[in-house]
Amino acid sequence: MRGLCALGILGAVAAASLAGEPVRAQQPQRQDQGEGHGQGQGSPQLDYMLQCQGCHGPDGTGTEQANIPTLIGLAERFLALPGGRAYLVQVPGVAQAPLDDRAIANLMNWILERYRLSGDQQGFAADFTPYSEQEVAGYRAEGPIDVAVTRARIFEGHASTN
Repeated sequence: MRGLCALGILGAVAAASLAGEPVRAQQPQRQDQGEGHGQGQGSPQLDYMLQCQGCHGPDGTGTEQANIPTLIGLAERFLALPGGRAYLVQVPGVAQAPLDDRAIANLMNWILERYRLSGDQQGFAADFTPYSEQEVAGYRAEGPIDVAVTRARIFEGHASTN
């Protein structure tokens, strides 16, 4: 059966090539993994692996030589500062990710929880509000930012290890 399927695909590719039309890979249909996963690949962890891990690594440490920041302590560094919450969604890698706003919100919340500095089971401070689909949509609509300039503005006047 697999052989017939592969032959069918090869035949379709050959026919499209002969017709002069570009051949595009068709994305597999995503099975719904439950409420709140948007049009990501199924879970925030899988979206991280596919969209973020290539630069930030499987452990979130980033690559200092390539100026890719660590994700560890992201919440503590940015969420408490004016503009920090928007910044995290407006960096080009997030703002331009091929995920819908709900998937981005879920991914950001997963990253912030996974890579927080505090090791307690309580999670974030009591006043932490998870990102929502609507909030992410608003930040993404403003477009990607100049990362270095915006980061410097956010940390201006604050002691930091950005």
